[in-house]
Parts: sequence; C-alpha cells; structure tokens
Amino acid sequence: MKLKYWLMLVFLIVMLLPVAALYAFYVWLSQYDQRQDILEYIEFSNTISGIESRLQSPSYYEIQSKEPYGAVEELASDTVKISLYRYDGVTLFTSGTDSLAASLPRINRDNLYAHLYELQKSYYTYSIKKPVFNGSKLLGFYEIKLARQQWLQGVQHRTLWIGLCLVFFFVVMYASVIYFIHRKFARPIRLLMEQMTSFAYDRPFQPILHKTHDEIGELISHFMHMRSQIMQSQETIKKEQQEKEYIVASLSHDLKTPLTLIRAYTELMQGKQLLHEQERIEYFSMLFEKMDYMKQLLDDLTMYTVLRSSYHEMERVDVDGDELFDMLLSGYDELCTQNSIDLHKESCVQGMYAVNVSQMVRIIDNLMNNAIRHTLPNDTIWLGAVSEPFKLPDWVFPVFQQALAEWRTDGVILLVQNEGEAIPIASQEKVFEPFYQVDASRTKTKTGQSGLGLSIAKIIMDKHNGKIQLWSAPGYGTLVVCWLQRKKEDQA
Repeated sequence: MKLKYWLMLVFLIVMLLPVAALYAFYVWLSQYDQRQDILEYIEFSNTISGIESRLQSPSYYEIQSKEPYGAVEELASDTVKISLYRYDGVTLFTSGTDSLAASLPRINRDNLYAHLYELQKSYYTYSIKKPVFNGSKLLGFYEIKLARQQWLQGVQHRTLWIGLCLVFFFVVMYASVIYFIHRKFARPIRLLMEQMTSFAYDRPFQPILHKTHDEIGELISHFMHMRSQIMQSQETIKKEQQEKEYIVASLSHDLKTPLTLIRAYTELMQGKQLLHEQERIEYFSMLFEKMDYMKQLLDDLTMYTVLRSSYHEMERVDVDGDELFDMLLSGYDELCTQNSIDLHKESCVQGMYAVNVSQMVRIIDNLMNNAIRHTLPNDTIWLGAVSEPFKLPDWVFPVFQQALAEWRTDGVILLVQNEGEAIPIASQEKVFEPFYQVDASRTKTKTGQSGLGLSIAKIIMDKHNGKIQLWSAPGYGTLVVCWLQRKKEDQA
C-alpha cells in the first residue's frame, strides 16, 4: 500500500477508534442503567409499600404539634424523606427537621397537584406523591423520596473505571500508532541508512527483508538494485583492469621477441662482417616478417580495444543472406592452394540478416587464418554457411553433429572445420580469451598469430546478438561455428 493511502487509513482509524470506544461505553452504560433502573424500581416499590399504609391516618393531615408525627419520623431515615401536606398546600411535616416552623409554609396549588401517582426519577432520588381521602373528602397529600445512594456510588465507581479504561485505551492506541509508524517508517529507513553506510565503507551486510510495495519498499528495492549494479560495475572494472594488466604483460612479451630479433638482424647487417647477397635477402625477409607480425599485433589490439569500448556502437545493415555468405566464403581458394590444403565450400542460406559486413569479413578472415595455421599440408578445411530449414552438411564430423543440431536453432550458422590436432577440453572455452595460447610456451611456429583473433570474433558476435562455439575431438579436428539470428519480420 502506498504511504499516502496508508497514512489516510491510519488517520481515519485514529479518528474513528475513540468515537467507537465512546459509543461502546455509552451502549454498555445504557444497558447497565436499564438493569439498575429495574432493580431500583423494585427496591423503591417494596420500600414505599410498607410506608404508604402507615401514612393513611387522617390525624396526620391536621395542623398540630410535632409529637403525633413521631411514628412518621421513625419511618424516615437518611435515605428516605417523607413530607405531608394539607389539602390546601400547607406543609404539615417534613422528616429530618427538629421542630415545626413558626409559620407553616404553603406550596403552590399547581405544584401540589402536579405528578400525582407518578414515579419521578431524578439524578439523586426517586419520588412519588399521592392524595389521602377520608371517604370522599380530600385530607391531604404525602410525598416519599428515596435517595439513590447505591446508584450514586455506582456512578462514582463507573466514572473511575471508565476514566481508567479510556486512559488505557488511549495509551494502547498511542503505543500502537507509534509501533506501526516505527515499523512502517523508522525501522526500514534506519536499516536502509545502515546498509548505505556499510556499502559506503565496503562492509558486509545482510539484505533488507522489507517486502512492502510502498514508496519505502521501492526505495529499498532501487537501492538494492543500484548496489547490485555498482558492485557489478566494480567487478567489471576490476576484471577490465586485470585484463588490461594481462594485455600489457602479454603485449610486452609478444613484442619483446620480434624486437629482439629485429635488433639482432639489424646489428648483423650493420656489422663489419660482409654478408652474402642470399643472407642479406633472408635477413631482410625476416625483418619484414617480424615487422608485419608486430603491425598485425598492434592492429588486432587496436581493434580489440575499440570493440570493447562502451562508446563503440556497431552499425548494422539488412542484407540478403545468400549474397552475404557467398561473398564471405569466397577468396580463400588460392590461399589454401598455396599451403597445399584442400578447401571444400558449401552455402545454403535464405532470409535477411542485420550485420556489419566489414566485421563479418574480419571474423571469417580470423577463423580461416587460424584453420590454415593449424592444418597440415594435404589435409582438408571445410567452409560453409547453412540456415534453417536446410540440414547440416554431411562433412561435419559425426561427433559434433548432435550438439550442433541442438545449438543452431532459428538462425544461420557459419562453419569453419579443419583436420588436425585436437584442442584439449580444458582449453576449448579459454581460446576466446585475449592472448590465450593453447601452447603454454607461447611460441609460434608461423608468423601472423596475435592471440586476439578468436577474442575479436567473439566480441563481434556478441555485438550482433549472436554466439560462437568451438568443438574439438582427437582423431577428427576442430570445428568453429558462428550463429546469427534471422530478422523477426523475415521469419513472419
């Protein structure tokens, strides 16, 4: 629940709960008062029934001294008050007075006749007033008042208990509001601040288990996502830094050997010792080979750095697959012939593909150069491109066919397969790392190998949202396959 709606709901509950509590107390008191009224009415009825019969004597309703009212005085008490009136309103007797007044008070006739036979209830007393007759002659009136002493004591006790209950209710409600505010606001914010502090000082901490969908939950979720992204970025930066250090070390190693040879041959050519023309030609040839190798190494390193840059965006265009791969597979026949290698080509492609043509040419050049370097004379290289629904070429080594069939789905594959020595399983994933050489000594039997070709190929395929895979098996050789996704609208 959003914080705005949560606060609105809490405010509504806080406003309604006291009203509901007061209403509940009111209902309870009303029901209690009704029960007490019944009990008090029964008690009052029993009390006045024993008094009324003794107030019917005509002698009580004449003006006289106090002595005749002694029996009436005995009927009265601290809780019972009896008043006697003559028919004309003269007050003859009131219990609790010491003596008759010098002048007898007279009450108004309307007040005298008001509420006859009616049980009157006030906050402090119950009262009833009735006339007294002698035959048909009106003699006077008596009024009996019964103090509600027990009820008044109950009111005091109930007032105290209600006050205590209300105080307890408001304390509980206040504590509940504080608890929920702490749980909703203070606790997650405090945990978030602790996590921010721990993250800032690179200290370990446990994730916040706050699953609500309010703004604070979203803030915590965004912080955890931001923390994850920053940590990933830090790991990436750390990995890139290690990679840069490795590249620098590898580059220094790979440049040191040809530079040493160039220096040695140059010193020989500058020496006083006379060289034969054939030796001078060989030395110049070696110098140019080493310089070409250094140039290729620097070019590959430059391309690798550009492709790895986050600012580099690879532009792609839509091309017809059949024309693209016909062009990519051409131009290697003469190179294979010069190395006494048999080359077999096959292309069965349909559909449109979004590619960067120059980078695709770079990929096929790198793969073919690797294949030629690792293929002995009179062995074979197979070069092909196949899209679905065409079946795999028959020349794919049997040990690779099932895995390749599952891997190639929904796209086109570019295959480069050569006979030769197999790559160990432990090295098959590492060959795509920069400067990685299967040969641990890192010596090269032929020039032109920088150790970045497959790394560049993998980066290019990643930027095409494609993939590259290598399979190698003893007794057969090596197969490198690149996969590209066909355009969605073309599939439709």
